[in-house]
Amino acid sequence: MRRARSFLVQIVWLLLTAQLYAGGIKPLPARIAAVLSDPDLARGFWGIEVVSLPSGRILYAQNADKLFTPASNTKLFTTAAALALVGPDYKFHTTVETTGALDKHGRLIGDLVLMGRGDPNLSGRELPYDLHTERNDHPIQVLENLADTLVQKGVKYVDGDIVADDSYFAFERYGEGWSQDDLVWGDGAPVSALTINDNVLFVNILPADRAGERAFVNVTPFADYYRIDNRIITTPPGAGRKIFINREPGSTVLTLWGNMPMDDQGANEALAIEDPAEFAAKLFRSLLERRGIAVYGRQRTHHTELASLSTFSVTAIAPSRGGDDNQFRPLQMNQPLVLASNDSKPLIEDVRVINKVSQNLHAEILLRLLGREKGTAGTIEGGLEVLRGFLAQAGVPSDQYLFYDGSGLSRQNLVTPHAVVQLLRYAAAQPWGNIYRGTFPVAGVDGSLSDRFKNALQGRVYAKTGSLGGVKALSGYAKTNSSQQIAFSILSNNFNLPSKRITDTTDRIIEAIVADTPAQK
Repeated sequence: MRRARSFLVQIVWLLLTAQLYAGGIKPLPARIAAVLSDPDLARGFWGIEVVSLPSGRILYAQNADKLFTPASNTKLFTTAAALALVGPDYKFHTTVETTGALDKHGRLIGDLVLMGRGDPNLSGRELPYDLHTERNDHPIQVLENLADTLVQKGVKYVDGDIVADDSYFAFERYGEGWSQDDLVWGDGAPVSALTINDNVLFVNILPADRAGERAFVNVTPFADYYRIDNRIITTPPGAGRKIFINREPGSTVLTLWGNMPMDDQGANEALAIEDPAEFAAKLFRSLLERRGIAVYGRQRTHHTELASLSTFSVTAIAPSRGGDDNQFRPLQMNQPLVLASNDSKPLIEDVRVINKVSQNLHAEILLRLLGREKGTAGTIEGGLEVLRGFLAQAGVPSDQYLFYDGSGLSRQNLVTPHAVVQLLRYAAAQPWGNIYRGTFPVAGVDGSLSDRFKNALQGRVYAKTGSLGGVKALSGYAKTNSSQQIAFSILSNNFNLPSKRITDTTDRIIEAIVADTPAQK
């Protein structure tokens, strides 16, 4: 019976193909070949697979079993695993706690600990995501609220230290294979279980009133974190802008140089901080003191060092990285007293941000969350181990992918178009499949596809973009002109053409894929 049904499907498909060809619609391989026929596209590599979702039939394949650098298409795997295993309703929990005691005079005898558990949205980001990223004017509002709660609880003095604790995840700020050039900017911000304002500071640069004077540089939300060496000179109107920014790894000295004309509207850059927990400790202490709470100790951090995971309990030590204290300190094992707390929005809201705007840091947090909640440890490898188990369940062949991070920043990541499509097919059949697809950018509508497909395909393609130097990717779902639902993956590597040229070619391939019948007028 199954063989007969398969034979019948093939006959119907052949008849349909013959009918389309007779009606002037070329077969899909011919349509895609026409797009890729330009000689200047021949030097790079293209990997493509297109599958009908209802039947599972492969409609087109080119290098579908070859390994490509996927860039941010890596996020498709991380977010799918998070929705399937952790769940869309999961909430992150941030607390301010102590193992000491608060007396009737408002004196806290002991350390005050700001405990992070991975919340990526302790920031001014507006949720739920609606068409584009929106940030309010209060990027540290959650910390402000926690500090206000301490005042309401009657805290007036802290005899101990202010400890920023990000030990929920291991102290692995960066992924293997990340480019050093990325680490200064927001796209390469360090990963931490205690993340404030996406672990970046916004540097605003404005010209001075007169030529020859230094430009104005303003840093928010915590100007005291960086030491600014400003060498940007204001130039006469119409001179053109040239600005350079440098921060060496491990340093908090920010050097800016170049020139900015007087008629320039100004520049705004998101620059990564060095140690998120240290940043949080300094910032939180300043918020407490601003509210009249006297702090007699230092600000310091508590990290989980990777080496400690294989030798003894990660809760047994507190490596201190902040203030003047750089020694390991024992942690109290008493049940902590929670003085203030904050719960995040449901996880699905952040998955939507990750896929719509391709947020690297948040994807990395999800990978570590997988390891912490469903694996052996909140580490990169712990998360990847969980991811591999999930992909085995999804039927993705283990020899068709190799991941080193959760975001796609690593150039060592490898995946085949077939592996991507198999993931998409599996997800489409799961209870969480619809909400997963709903987190993808929509053609001509929002996210990283808001400015693409401003034509008949608007609203008909749900796909995740990916981009690195020499790498472009687009994978997701689409509805063809005949209303057939498909899953596709288009990966291009090793091209030396302008980025827009590859993007336009990818879009033309999508147009060729959906053109299986004449569009309805």
